[in-house]
Amino acid sequence: MPTRNINLARDQDDFIDEIVETGEYQNASEAVRQSLRLLRQRRSEDALKLKVLRAQVRAGADALERGDFLELDRDELEKHLSAPGRTGRSRLR
Repeated sequence: MPTRNINLARDQDDFIDEIVETGEYQNASEAVRQSLRLLRQRRSEDALKLKVLRAQVRAGADALERGDFLELDRDELEKHLSAPGRTGRSRLR
């Protein structure tokens, strides 16, 4: 297995010591490897969320171009968002 020297902030080093001492990980290397696995997973999830968001924005822009939208004033929008069975925010901020 490759060896790499890294510099940690004091609080990061203390945290690694803490989780090793409690038995969550057998050593610092195991804790750091798990941290990297979680970082990789989070980056993958973030990329997927961004892909979905871009597709939703594209779909919204396409709907606007087609004229496929409902124009509402503030009161109508408030009523629409707070309708029973509506998911998401129930009130405007």
